[in-house]
Amino acid sequence: MERTRLRRHPELASCDTEDMDEILQESLLCHVAFLDDGLPVVIPSTFGRIDDQLYLHGSPLSRMMGVIASGAPVSVAVSLLDGLVLATSAFDHSMNYRSLVVFGTGRSVTDSKEKRAALDSIVDHLVPGRRPLLRPMTDKEINATMVVAIPLTEHSVKLRTGPPGRSEEWPVWTGVIPIHTVAGDPIQAVSDRDGGSTPPLPDQVAEVVRSLNEENTSAS
Repeated sequence: MERTRLRRHPELASCDTEDMDEILQESLLCHVAFLDDGLPVVIPSTFGRIDDQLYLHGSPLSRMMGVIASGAPVSVAVSLLDGLVLATSAFDHSMNYRSLVVFGTGRSVTDSKEKRAALDSIVDHLVPGRRPLLRPMTDKEINATMVVAIPLTEHSVKLRTGPPGRSEEWPVWTGVIPIHTVAGDPIQAVSDRDGGSTPPLPDQVAEVVRSLNEENTSAS
């Protein structure tokens, strides 16, 4: 499609669906672009995915949710920064990255089964395996949450890897500074209801920390 065609550096484009899957799996945040009263707005958001649908959630009073639910055009960007590329000249400096841009129109999710599944997918995307441990959402909570779906059918993926693209004789260091997302030690939240007790760290939380830090170690 014309609006997903890369005009600059088309050699960085990827048509491999596995690249899209990897970006969506590793990224915890997306940025949603839309027009509100004629003005461009970009808002960060968590997301979930089921098959070829991207799901966002928010308050029914949210302007982002209202615009998307109305069927207005929307674009969603998901990106991962992998490194800073330092070249001989400022002109040739770059970044190593993986990015996905989705174009389309959204729809309001009103089917209760799909809505619950979408909200579950958002939690499972952040911490896989945590949802079954949680108190089930009440009908009141479900009704107080708006969910919109955006199809992943129209999208572009762009990737850059490797060292600077051009080498020149100049007495300055060139190369790549790898960038990684790492997880710190989980911080227990203790409420009065807990009576000051500290439950053991769930396996699912420990796995999130382990997987993020393992990716960091293996990529170094």
